[in-house]
This record gives sequence, C-alpha cells and structure tokens, in this order.
Amino acid sequence: MRRTAILAVVVALGAGLLAGCAKDSEEPGDSAYDGGGGKGKTTITVGVFGAFGLKEAGLYEEYMKLHPDIRIKQTSIQRNENYYPQLLTHLSTGSGLADIQAVEVNNIAEVTATQADRLVDLGRTEGVSKDSFLDWKWAQATTKDGKTVGLGTDIGPQGICYRKDLFEKAGLPTDREEVGRLWAGDWNKYLKTGRKYKARAPEGTSFVDSASGVMAAVTGSNEKRFYDVNGEIVYKTSPAVKQAWNLAAEFATEKLTARLQQFTPSWDQAMSNGAFATVSCPAWMLGHIQDKAGAAGKGKWDVAAAPRPSNWGGSFLVVPRTGDNTAEAAKLAAWLTAPEQQAKLFTERGSFPSAEAAYSLPAVADAAHPYFGGAPIGKIFSKAAQDVPVQIVGPKDLIIAQNLADIGMLQVDQKGRSPEEGWDAAVKAIDNALDE
Repeated sequence: MRRTAILAVVVALGAGLLAGCAKDSEEPGDSAYDGGGGKGKTTITVGVFGAFGLKEAGLYEEYMKLHPDIRIKQTSIQRNENYYPQLLTHLSTGSGLADIQAVEVNNIAEVTATQADRLVDLGRTEGVSKDSFLDWKWAQATTKDGKTVGLGTDIGPQGICYRKDLFEKAGLPTDREEVGRLWAGDWNKYLKTGRKYKARAPEGTSFVDSASGVMAAVTGSNEKRFYDVNGEIVYKTSPAVKQAWNLAAEFATEKLTARLQQFTPSWDQAMSNGAFATVSCPAWMLGHIQDKAGAAGKGKWDVAAAPRPSNWGGSFLVVPRTGDNTAEAAKLAAWLTAPEQQAKLFTERGSFPSAEAAYSLPAVADAAHPYFGGAPIGKIFSKAAQDVPVQIVGPKDLIIAQNLADIGMLQVDQKGRSPEEGWDAAVKAIDNALDE
C-alpha cells in the first residue's frame, strides 16, 4: 500500500462501519465488473484504480435498480501509478476512455490544468450543487475560468492516533480531549509533547513513527506549499515547506521517531508491536491501524484532533467529452458523489465524504469507532475537514512530496544525515525529476 494511491484499507469496524480507504492489490493486471446486461439498455463504463469502493459499497447495483435502462460496467487497474499514465495517454488521443474516469487527488491539478477542454463541466450537471461540497475540495477540480471538471468522492482529513497505554506509562493524559489540548493550534506543541514522552517513555518505544509522516501532516495544513498562485514551483522558498521540513528534522535529530518508512512491512510490524505512541492519522488510516495492530490493539488506540486541520488523500470522478453517453455518465457521476451516497460509502468502506452536506446525516454525524475506544470519528474528522485551508495544488505536487520524504527526510531519519544534507539530496532528486 503506497501513499500515492491510498483510497481504502478495508477492515470491519463493527456494525457495518469501516474506517479505511481502498488499497491497491499486490497482484498485477486488471479487474472488471459488469453489472449485467440486457437489450435496449444504455451501458455506462467506469474506469477506476484499486478497490475504489463504489462497486464494493453496492452503489452501482442501487443505481441500476433505480434506473432499469442503465447498465454499469467497471474496469479497475490495480495501481494508480499504472492507471494514471494510461489515462493521460487516452485523454490526449481521445480514445480508449471509459465514460467516467477516476482521478487521484495528487493528479487532479494536472488534469484540471491540461485536460479541461477534453472533460465535461460537471458543475453544470443537473443535481450537482457546489454548496454541497467543501470549498477546498470543489476548488481542486475547478479551472481558473470556473469550469468544474471533477466531482470529489472522498478526502483524508487528519487527526492524531495515539496509544493510550503508552501515554499513561509516560505520564501523559489519555482522554482524547485532554490529549488534543496538549498540542492544540501549534505543531511545535506536538514536538514538545514528544520531548515529554521521551523523558519517561516505556522501553523500546518512540513518540512518533516517522519524521516523514510529521512533515506530510504539517505541509498538508498549509494553503501555500509547493506552488504559488501563479502556478510557479516555489517549494525551495516556501515558508510552509520550510516549517514542515525543520520541524520533522527536529523529530529525527532528537530521536523522537521510530525511524520507519511508512507503508512498509517494518512499519506494519512496529504498529503491531506497539513500538510508537502516535501517528499522523487521516480518516483512512484507522482501518490500517486496526488491521495491523490487530485484536491486541483494540481499546489501546484512540484519536485526538491534530494540532492544525490538514488533509491527506482523496479522489475525483471526471467525464471525458469523447464518450458515447456523456449526459448519462454525468448524471451517474453526480449521483455517486451526492451526499447520501458519500455517507453510504463512508458506512460501508470508511471513505470520508468530500460532500460537506453529508456531515449532518446520521451515518456520518453519529459515527463512532469501537476499536478506538468509541471515538466519535464522524465529529472529529468532520471538524477537521471543514477547517482545512483551500490549498494551491500543482501538477507535480506528488513528485515534490515523494522526494522530500523518501529521498530527503528519510536520510535524516534513518541514516543520520544532517537536515542540510537531506534537503540538498531531495532538491537534487526533484530537479532531476522535473528536468530543471
């Protein structure tokens, strides 16, 4: 499971509610879903990556029952890194496209900036209301001239997941409200809490899993990160990136991390063994923790608000203009992303809604997670989502973020390189990737 294509980790959360996102399969190849046929029916094709969740949550079946003249056929390529280049190729040639295509959040800026003329303006589709969506989510798929080419499916609002048993042994509070107050409003308070934890830490444990995870969370809580309002790459001088880098480097150099790389077997094992006390925790992370920490971790983990609202993850649906059924495809995309369907997707798959109108529905508002001590995850993550800043997203955000984390910060965290050496290595890798 990789940071570039995380949509759902499917784990039972109690009475039907799941808290994770789709996870790409390790197996190669494509998978297909055909909703069943019949003469005279209009077939709408949907192209996705991984276990996207729409089919698994039963939404296609429900739509076909409501519209007997419609047949839905889905194809899925397992990994986004294989899916997305093909999508760009098909968009540029105008062939080989499904009627509806999924787009991962790290790719939506490039699609919006370079492919808008090849996509339907879904903001004009009947039943679609801008007011139903979070402002920042709607903005991510809207061009400068006001054309909305993608409708948001899910998002990844963040909290901090923490081990209550380890906090107690380190003399820290365990109540989620008190824990949230330890670092409320300031990521530097999170660092200070880490220092307090280290002073009395249970043997063999660290405060946080990785410096890169901290950096991603801090970066995700800022409006201006890698690009400026003019679309220029500015990460080298960005105050937000500098703050995130410096803070994460302090976690590493002060040995407050378990020196792990996220989404690796060693990280999963450390989660199972209780080797770290906190982790930056988007809504979809809950399922991964439950899966990897297992039965032994139930009741030991809890969720508190993050120091500042932040987002990590999410996807969109777009409708190519070259399709044979663009009008019907747009109607289906609008229905799949409507608040009621997003609430069902959350209940069945744990994908947190990007439609703010879903937050008042009981399925979201009253959602609690039994594995995490009954944490009111609907309220925690709704509040975080509503307060996330409208971020400037750029076409190469993913390349920049990956190299800062996996080339730069990982060297500081695992190999003991200085923050300056790690930064230089990351910049060199990014410049090479961007041909600068």
